[in-house]
Amino acid sequence: MESTAIPAAPGLAAVDPTAPGAKGLKTNAIGYISNLVIAVASTAPAYSLAATLGFIVGVSGIGAHAPAVLIVSFIPMLCVSVGYRFLNRADPDAGTSFAWVTRAFGPQLGWINGWAIFLADVIVMASLAAIASNYTFLLFRSAGAPNNFWLIVGAVVWIAAMTWICWRGIELSARIQQFLLSLELFTLALFAVVALVKVYANNPAHSLHIRASWFNPFDLSWNALIAAVIFGMFIYWGWDSGVAVNEESRDKERGPGKAAVVSTFILLLTYVLVAAAAQAFHGPGFLASNSSDVLNALGKGVLGSVLYKLLIICVLTSASASTQTTILPTARTTLSMARWKAIPEAFGRVHPRYFTPTFSTWLMGGLSIVWTVCLLAFNPKQKVLGDTISALGFAIVFYYGFTGLACAVYYRRELLKNVRTFVFAGLIPLAGGGMMAYIGIKAFSYYNTKGNNYSHALLGIQTPILVGIGGLILGIILMFASWPFFGEYFRRRPEMVDPAVVAEDS
Repeated sequence: MESTAIPAAPGLAAVDPTAPGAKGLKTNAIGYISNLVIAVASTAPAYSLAATLGFIVGVSGIGAHAPAVLIVSFIPMLCVSVGYRFLNRADPDAGTSFAWVTRAFGPQLGWINGWAIFLADVIVMASLAAIASNYTFLLFRSAGAPNNFWLIVGAVVWIAAMTWICWRGIELSARIQQFLLSLELFTLALFAVVALVKVYANNPAHSLHIRASWFNPFDLSWNALIAAVIFGMFIYWGWDSGVAVNEESRDKERGPGKAAVVSTFILLLTYVLVAAAAQAFHGPGFLASNSSDVLNALGKGVLGSVLYKLLIICVLTSASASTQTTILPTARTTLSMARWKAIPEAFGRVHPRYFTPTFSTWLMGGLSIVWTVCLLAFNPKQKVLGDTISALGFAIVFYYGFTGLACAVYYRRELLKNVRTFVFAGLIPLAGGGMMAYIGIKAFSYYNTKGNNYSHALLGIQTPILVGIGGLILGIILMFASWPFFGEYFRRRPEMVDPAVVAEDS
């Protein structure tokens, strides 16, 4: 289904097919609650805690201060989410960072930011699908983890199923997300409450009473804090998916951006509560020793053998939900890039009945299957899989950081007109972009050090550097290779926000 330009109001120039609402997606399909649900579900709270909390605790010098690390990690995410809100207010484009960085900095950086979103989402799919597959078998059998072949089969089935749901329509995707997220947050809250009740009522072995120092980042050395915050970036990443469905949302200028900001507070509360309860129940040493899956390790002790199954379902639905909500924004990013004539027009095809990206959605699913099969088949011990999660951090801080900077640059002529715009469209997003850049530099230093990774270096390059930085360099190469074929896009000039947007939003 090809879109056409939106008729212009008298006296205004015609809106081009790249404009919000002109890409063929179904408009006014979902509301604010769906935006918020997709934003939170995309981070996969249960999966993220299960897979990351132990590594945060295990960083030398952190110990029981994991809640403090999660609080500090929240700050740059909040700052960048404010930038998302103001950029979405001015330009609710499904391409999000791609479109906004293109408008603020020009097409070259915009193209690479679109690639960074695509890169991060493909990389993470292997881990999400593997967790969903493993927990599916864990739910229905008691003989432990499946062998590698069946793990791969289950992962492929999950990716294929979630791809079909994303292709089938945004309403179906949103309804499924609401159910899965409700179950997930209920189970995490139940886990935290039961754990704390047992700690204070029964004082189980190795349990600790919560102390104020756990939440104080000033009790940590700077190097230890930053090394742990690198993991914190992954645990919060994904809330921007709620903004990527902006063109399909009601009140698309305000709802998705507000959902982005609110979602970060929901995540902060969830993560700090569960982290504090988990280490109170069995101590930080136990979490570090079971870093591959802390919730599974604690599950039976906290909830008992019956409710433990509910925790398994919680992590399973978390990983599967995030698999779905990872496909959603990636397909819309490439759809937007195609409509901006930055990549082949096939990526811009939209289903005439379901109003969803067709080629983009199925290609994302197909590439994710290929990546997952290769990674699991040639790496049965999954050491490289762990390092690819670390590599994600580079793509995340890259496009989040540039989005924060883009907000300040895009609004630059309006920043001094009122205090609200200066603070929220300029200062806060700029600070978020700067913090992301600093974390990226420290992450390079950390992962480039031998002994901080799971797998061996390849040709002298540590795996997170090879996959993360190498993937971004590949994007630069592809951008230059695309330049001669997409001249109309690459001739675009940087833009600034329409002053009317600022006046209306004041």
